[in-house]
Amino acid sequence: MRGGKCAATGTNLIALDFDGVVCDSCGESSLSAFKAAALLWPEIFLTPEAEARKDELVEKMRAVRPVVETGYENIVQIRCLYEGVSVDEMLASWERMLPARMSQWGLNRAEMVQLFGSVRDDWIAADLNGWLAPNRIYEGVAEPVRTAMGRHEVYIVTTKQAHYTEILMRDMASVPFPPDRIFSQTVSGRPKGEVLAALAARHPDAVAKIFVEDKLSTLEKVARDPSLSDWQLYLVDWGYNTLQERARAAANPAISILDKRQFEQLMAAEELAGLTAP
Repeated sequence: MRGGKCAATGTNLIALDFDGVVCDSCGESSLSAFKAAALLWPEIFLTPEAEARKDELVEKMRAVRPVVETGYENIVQIRCLYEGVSVDEMLASWERMLPARMSQWGLNRAEMVQLFGSVRDDWIAADLNGWLAPNRIYEGVAEPVRTAMGRHEVYIVTTKQAHYTEILMRDMASVPFPPDRIFSQTVSGRPKGEVLAALAARHPDAVAKIFVEDKLSTLEKVARDPSLSDWQLYLVDWGYNTLQERARAAANPAISILDKRQFEQLMAAEELAGLTAP
């Protein structure tokens, strides 16, 4: 395993991303984005034309999901797609496109976060089952997480608002997850690297420090930070990343690619077959 062997015994510190690792929330986030866009731009999205294109837009939202950092970005994405921005263009240039469109349309990040959250809150209050339905927990992930929680120090480090994560873990994964172990960047804006450093300081005796993500750019940032060099970094092969990103990860000696079988082994603190130490 790159970064050292994972001990078969002892307590590990495990940090898990949520969307793209535990939960596929793309359907819900895309529909919530459509609802939010209808409130923000009713002249565009409260029209028969937009309603007729909803399925097309939601499908394209799945394709561009790998570039999303925080949920509110979905609202900007769905308007861009409606106006004709291609999937390939968005995948290639979202980092530049997002601030440009935010400026063009006079949007404020904090207000967008609040809008996206209020749309979800209203949906949950009116129809919890309806809100849960477009989400799904990745097959073969919930039980390994439950196993890890019984043996190790497990945290969720996510860009999703914490109470949505807690609801999905409880009601979709059937894994009650302590809310004080869910770290959300949505409001705090803290980089995940800072959260990992804080968790490491909280658990100085951890046998191994393990960070599981589906977003390659996040792992690359952590890998470049010398203070986080003792974290073992994993990119899952089932989340919101592309074939090109997985190829880039495979070439990075600091990052290992993880499939479902290996994830199960890792959560049980077994050594991983097929990954070699540097």
